[in-house]
Amino acid sequence: MTLADREWRLIPEEARDGPMQMALEEVAAETAADGGPRTVRAYQWSPSTLSMGYRQDAASVDWDFADREGITVTRRQTGGGGIYHDEFADISYSIVAPADELPGDLMDCYEVLCEPILSAFHAMGVDAAFVPEEHPAIHESACYLRALHPAHDIAVDGRKISGNAQYRTRDAVIQHGSLSYDLAPDAHLGVFADPGVGKTTASSSPAHQNTEYSEDIDADRFRERVTSIREEAGISREEAVSALEDALAEWCDAAVGEWTDDELEAARELADEKYATDEWTRERTA
Repeated sequence: MTLADREWRLIPEEARDGPMQMALEEVAAETAADGGPRTVRAYQWSPSTLSMGYRQDAASVDWDFADREGITVTRRQTGGGGIYHDEFADISYSIVAPADELPGDLMDCYEVLCEPILSAFHAMGVDAAFVPEEHPAIHESACYLRALHPAHDIAVDGRKISGNAQYRTRDAVIQHGSLSYDLAPDAHLGVFADPGVGKTTASSSPAHQNTEYSEDIDADRFRERVTSIREEAGISREEAVSALEDALAEWCDAAVGEWTDDELEAARELADEKYATDEWTRERTA
């Protein structure tokens, strides 16, 4: 039996805040594990959000900068460094299915679940592929500047364009990822406590201010390491989202669907009690 033989729903891109987006993934996992539809979706972080890695030290975040710029901070269930999800420049997705329907080996599972992401890039006209070998880290706190790994980092000519991560509940697998539609280096660097000095106000609009950082990591160095769909293909954000949704739906033969009222209620409760709390974002240590 193939993935397409199961019941899948595509939830088209929705703009929600960070805690709610993370809560919805947990709820989708419960739905799939309980025999409900598996979920593929594209989503937008609104307002712009920093998602911290599961074990990331809260001291690595510039909380004052985030507060000043109206950037929400939450914590993911997956590891790695923080990702600044700009409301315009980031496109995110998730795939959620029962664990017994997917490969148990992590690398094999990445290969299967990244198929539609690579297909989406190719449909956009972006010559993206898994990095063929590891690249050293530039800045550990920032996911897009950490060491690149062939299992889950997607790049164009050595410049990262997408990061993907997985976690498992008792009965389900959740893979989510970030696609770089455009670059927002000032906010992406500014939200971390230690990438440089001389920070100024950054904007979440497509036209970002230029900010001077330390010699070790500045906006130019960021652009050397990271590329974007807009730079590589010149298409609109709407076109990029459409290509991603089409690829996800085709991959598993998903029908367009929506969250149930019960799922939304459960996610709101989980967001309030977990993902939006200081205990989860600032005080969690293990």
